[in-house]
Amino acid sequence: MSSAVTLTNGHAEQAQKKISTSNSMSTQDYVDLNKQYVAYTHAPIPIVLTEGRGARVKDLHGEEYIDFLAAFSVVNQGHCHPRIIAAMREQSEKLAICTSAFQNEWYPRLAKKMCDLLGFDRAAAMSSGSEAVELAMKIARRWGYRVKGIAPNQAKILTISNNYHGKTLAPLSASSFKSFRNDFGPFVPGVGSDVCGFPIRYNHAEDIQKAFEEHGSDICALIIESIQGYAGCIPAEVGYLEAVRELCTKHNVLYVADEIQTGFGRTGYLMAYKAAGIQPDLLVVGKALTGGMYPMSLVLGKDTAMTQIHPGEHSSTFAANPMGSAIAMTAVDVILEEKLPERSRRLGKVLLERLSALQSPAASIRATGRGLFCTLHIDPTESPARVTAERVGTLARQRRLIVVNAENRIRINPPLVIEENDLLKGIEILKSALEDCLTIGELKI
Repeated sequence: MSSAVTLTNGHAEQAQKKISTSNSMSTQDYVDLNKQYVAYTHAPIPIVLTEGRGARVKDLHGEEYIDFLAAFSVVNQGHCHPRIIAAMREQSEKLAICTSAFQNEWYPRLAKKMCDLLGFDRAAAMSSGSEAVELAMKIARRWGYRVKGIAPNQAKILTISNNYHGKTLAPLSASSFKSFRNDFGPFVPGVGSDVCGFPIRYNHAEDIQKAFEEHGSDICALIIESIQGYAGCIPAEVGYLEAVRELCTKHNVLYVADEIQTGFGRTGYLMAYKAAGIQPDLLVVGKALTGGMYPMSLVLGKDTAMTQIHPGEHSSTFAANPMGSAIAMTAVDVILEEKLPERSRRLGKVLLERLSALQSPAASIRATGRGLFCTLHIDPTESPARVTAERVGTLARQRRLIVVNAENRIRINPPLVIEENDLLKGIEILKSALEDCLTIGELKI
């Protein structure tokens, strides 16, 4: 009997012998093990990362890279921040987890800290961003039925085209990206950017106004990214979020801010919505909440919404545990005490200015973003294409810069602690990759 995927060139037997002593395994060994045993949820780049400090990481061979990704905005505080490690180590030796049926000494303190910091009444913990988005949807629906008075099973949750709120079923239902949705239906009803019969475009408040005027009595919530991440770090235009906030208030719709990627200083503000001077009704955060040391997310909101979920109606095994909560307390302190939002705002201006200056005779280049949350868009203007995001990304990684490309985009989100010299070096690597794509032939991706 043959297997659909097998290890090649005799690596299977060698890899099996080396598994128990990882220091004897090669990059190819890991690539082969991945092909043989790991589900195809990702297509990992063949670089095996083994260490990280600050804004630099090392691979299996000790080669050092500048990190321009921060695990998609997870390690805003930098890799392996010593204060966060100390908090994790200390709590791991006391109590890592206890069921939420009991109290622990850290979770209520974290909830108070976050509510006081961001102006909310209550918080609820989950383990991932997708889970937190799903909880926000449940809260919004319950609020819609019991407070707003929407007819049973008629509540709609409106989202924006080209959003990214996660890939579990409910956030996927909210998405308009066909590449994520193919053959995963049927989706959760009443959720999405087209639940009113037409798409809701980002930066078009008139679309939301029309949806609310025609269907507002059945809409319980609008979930929105303050800056659209997967779509290419597209910032809200001046006045857009303020107009959305006003419309939500007028039509009694919960404004749900998804700050999973953009929170904790990433865009130059503690939360990206703060640049517009508004306050959401519900807030979803995750990623940098624990500085990459523990999976944890939070939903925050006012009493009128947060008290609609009752004991036993929502829980998650690892949510609200003392370990994650202790780590988060310190991780948030690092963000505030090291003034990382201000640092992101300052360095972000340098980053966007330098990226916007990049050019190529064989592609249209543009940069979008705010703070250290940016994307380089590369659209070839010739055929066959020599300058593409995939080729530029490949060359950049070969030159020891951690970036990820998707379609025509390269995401640029370094840790907020990155030294300015490293930021400039990384930009120079991208510049040289753009130039050298013109003369280099086929690249091994």
